[in-house]
Amino acid sequence: MSAVKALVISADPDVRRQLTVALGSAGRRASAEWEFLEAANGIEGIRIAWRELPDLVVADEIASGAGAFATAKDLRGQMRPFPGAIIIVLARPHDAWLAKWAGADAWVTKPVDPFELADHVVRLTGRQTVEEGA
Repeated sequence: MSAVKALVISADPDVRRQLTVALGSAGRRASAEWEFLEAANGIEGIRIAWRELPDLVVADEIASGAGAFATAKDLRGQMRPFPGAIIIVLARPHDAWLAKWAGADAWVTKPVDPFELADHVVRLTGRQTVEEGA
């Protein structure tokens, strides 16, 4: 099985690290290897997403340059929409409607529950969990 390529976007290096750790945990649950890409802002993230075409983009709502909503809207709003899954990390749960409006496939609220993130990753990447595959 090929590696899951994930792009993590956040202005905060600690948040990028935390999301990478949480995604790694999700990868173990889904029996997947990971390749991580990082971007410190939404503009850089959009460029990396189109160049690398990751399977998954996880964007922090509080991103500089272009926030997570603008990033998702840009990726989904092209003539040929971005083919990967997009998860937005929300600072406030009541912003879920903005994530949906922007075209995100899923969203989680800070602090990120790694099990909730794993559920979304498994569903969006089509990877079976270890328990389901056994």
